[in-house]
Amino acid sequence: MARSALDGERSTMGAVMEYRIELIFVPVSDTDRAKAFYGERLGWRVDHDQTVQEGLRFVQVTPPGSACSIAFGEGLTEDAPGSLRNVQVVIDDADAAHAELRAAGIEASEVDEQAWGRFVGFSDPDGNRWTLQQLPDYSSATS
Repeated sequence: MARSALDGERSTMGAVMEYRIELIFVPVSDTDRAKAFYGERLGWRVDHDQTVQEGLRFVQVTPPGSACSIAFGEGLTEDAPGSLRNVQVVIDDADAAHAELRAAGIEASEVDEQAWGRFVGFSDPDGNRWTLQQLPDYSSATS
């Protein structure tokens, strides 16, 4: 089992607090185009689209089955559009994900077979890169 840097502190502090990633900001150049890509083409749920004030628009989108959402819009980040690299999303079936991406007209890499999983990559219209990973079936592995 992997050890945390906080393991030594557990005996004096009690349980270590859980940390859950909630939101990842994706730098885009065109909010409406990004909303159409993630919401309509990928089929991810658009949770919010709020213009707070002039120059500040917040769009939150959540992949099906995910506890973590992404956000993009205007006035949210100083990162250059397209600079997000390789957020990894776990999926059940790399072949099915590849087929869904292609059917939606999204350019996707071929399925990359590795001992630690099967991977498919794609980019949004700004060039932000995503990696989809089908985890290996460890149920038949021996210790």
